Amino acid sequence: MKDTLHPQKFQDPATTANGETRATVALSNPQTLWFNTGTLCNIECANCYILSSPTNDALVYISRAEVEAYLDQLEARNWGVREIGFTGGEPFMNPEMIGMAEAALMRGYEVLILTNAMLPMMRPRMREGLARLNAAYPDKLTLRVSLDHWSKALHDEERGAGSFDKTLKGMDWLRDQGIAMAVAARTVWGEREDSARAQFAALFADRSYAIDASDPGALVLFPEMDESVDVPEITTGCWDILGKSPDSVMCASSRMVVKRKGAARPVVLACTLLAYDEAFEMGETLEEAEREVALNHPHCAKFCVLGGASCSA
Repeated sequence: MKDTLHPQKFQDPATTANGETRATVALSNPQTLWFNTGTLCNIECANCYILSSPTNDALVYISRAEVEAYLDQLEARNWGVREIGFTGGEPFMNPEMIGMAEAALMRGYEVLILTNAMLPMMRPRMREGLARLNAAYPDKLTLRVSLDHWSKALHDEERGAGSFDKTLKGMDWLRDQGIAMAVAARTVWGEREDSARAQFAALFADRSYAIDASDPGALVLFPEMDESVDVPEITTGCWDILGKSPDSVMCASSRMVVKRKGAARPVVLACTLLAYDEAFEMGETLEEAEREVALNHPHCAKFCVLGGASCSA
């Protein structure tokens, strides 16, 4: 049975349940600006952190014009961002996905698109656009494919029967086009990391995918995010105890732009993992999003500080 989250934890952004000062993280080294392209997806996974599905449009499609407005702000604020990331939902459900990627590439940014590499990506218009962008901007475009497990059985357990084969078909196409790939997998099955990486390496070698399974940035193994599990709150004293720096936490280097259903304009969030928590909404502009983030959520502790994960490449 899972532990029940302590009811007094993660309530006050300034103070923990024990009365200690809660840790905060400054935007010290912005490297990635994320855009959520919309929560609609062609499939519905068993454990989707953002509840994407064919019917969930809580976050609506963002447009190229809206992306460009934030790219203008990046330049005005001198963030020095290296990478523009696109996540969903399934980004290739958004009809403007190619245009949004092009807008970022045209300004010299690296582009990372998170995808399941299934039918939305494989539509002729999307394939033509990806091939064109990869040719025009070599070494600037990477697609990180959601391949939850190296085995068909466990991947399909998460994403539905037949999804493994469809994803590999998409990855085969990306391989043949010379488009750079990374993979995002899950650790929900309790497999040892070295074993999982070895099995993925064998799969990649068998299919001639140029993905280094030993590289945590090329094969990202995500811990599960269960908000009901009791986790410790992160205080200012934790950094020394854990031997970590606030600069290593994801909100020190990234922000995410979303557009909520019914909203006139997009807003900026502190974190890619907390799209629905209004406490992590920082305002409509990047200037407003430059303030510190209080680590006032279980994901902050389990996923980012203790798990050491990052959504960036």
